[in-house]
Amino acid sequence: MERRVNRLLLAGTGSGCGKTTAVCAVLQALVNRGLDVGAFKCGPDYIDPMFHSRVIGAKSANLDGFFFSPNTLRHLLAKNGGGRDVSVIEGAMGFYDGAGLASTRASAWETARSTDTPVVLVVPTRGAALSVLAVIQGFLDFQGDSGVRGVLLNRCTASTYRALAGAIRERFGGRAEPVGFLPELPACTLESRHLGLVTAGEVEGLREKLDILARQAEETVELDRLLELAASAPPVAWEPVVLPRLEPVRIAVARDRAFCFYYEDSLEALAEMGAELVPFSPLEDAALPAHVQGLYLGGGYPELYARQLSGNVSMRRSVRAALEGGLPCIAECGGFMYLTEGIGEADMAGVLPGRCFDAGRLTRFGYVTLRAKKDSLLCRAGETIRGHEFHHWDARCPGGDFWAEKPSGRGWDCAVATDRLYAGYPHFHFYANPASAARFYETCVKEKHRYD
Repeated sequence: MERRVNRLLLAGTGSGCGKTTAVCAVLQALVNRGLDVGAFKCGPDYIDPMFHSRVIGAKSANLDGFFFSPNTLRHLLAKNGGGRDVSVIEGAMGFYDGAGLASTRASAWETARSTDTPVVLVVPTRGAALSVLAVIQGFLDFQGDSGVRGVLLNRCTASTYRALAGAIRERFGGRAEPVGFLPELPACTLESRHLGLVTAGEVEGLREKLDILARQAEETVELDRLLELAASAPPVAWEPVVLPRLEPVRIAVARDRAFCFYYEDSLEALAEMGAELVPFSPLEDAALPAHVQGLYLGGGYPELYARQLSGNVSMRRSVRAALEGGLPCIAECGGFMYLTEGIGEADMAGVLPGRCFDAGRLTRFGYVTLRAKKDSLLCRAGETIRGHEFHHWDARCPGGDFWAEKPSGRGWDCAVATDRLYAGYPHFHFYANPASAARFYETCVKEKHRYD
């Protein structure tokens, strides 16, 4: 199959260079022009897509070279970007940074190459002058064809941009053209937390910040040229990723301030298979939704709301009773923590033994491949699931039914798995593991008919 998708990838020289701010500025400016805009994020990121969604008023999708084959990358790009005026993809970390210290695998560069997407490099200029050109040249020449077609200078003054833009044109000709700049905008700073930025819903005055960024982009970023670069991308060619269509089931999905880390395409995979996804709040609701055949407890920041979660005794009892009764359940990271005896001193559902504690640092951070030690809800013994971990809190009893291995070869035991439960710190995406999605769904169908 083939489809035209006007698209552009904004990559950075490294984490903290201002990619998300630049992407939000461009997205909001394009939305303000009345364009139908799509947004994507490279890598296993939940938070940046929330910002994108606040801007465009629709979902932002993930494109992950570790999770997905090149074909699946193109499938999801076409699925979410086809028919729009333009799609903007935000890179992760530095442009060439991938799954490992010495690998470009799963990097933004690999995503751009796999999808034939033109790249604009976001380069911070604070504290530098002509050295900025050395940085640009390094990124252009590091790979045979970097895919970089434009340069956006960040934290840059108007006078500095005029000088550097001329120098960029003179040195690089048409290889990489300057496409504008963004100055320092202290009022638009996006706050950070240990897992990255705070979530979009927590940023005070986010709408005002986005409006300021958009006005600035209209003034100092060559938006028309960005649209031309996006339109120069070739059509996307792919083979459809086919998911089985099964009989309808109802799956409860925890969605509130404490549980907000979900891949929207992953949820949509369940819906495409026939599921009705029923949102509920472990913070606010008294019990699980009625007549559900499955439960999905995603990640988030339950540690920030531990006291409120603990105080909702009726919900904790409802979840525990449902799982003890055999309700199929996936619990990732924060969802896993909710099923333990407690988070710190705050009591949780008590389905699993042990309590969670603040490790004081990122623990077992990064991509992992999970290998099942036994048959369970998601896969058979010996089969693998691609996933990732990122968390500051750890568990006294993290489980041992899977072996998790990083691309470096380092590994550890993790997760609790039965024929009706997956609970562990690793997150995963159903489009990376469609067989696991089908296995979970089929167990929900069995639950539906258990008392027939």
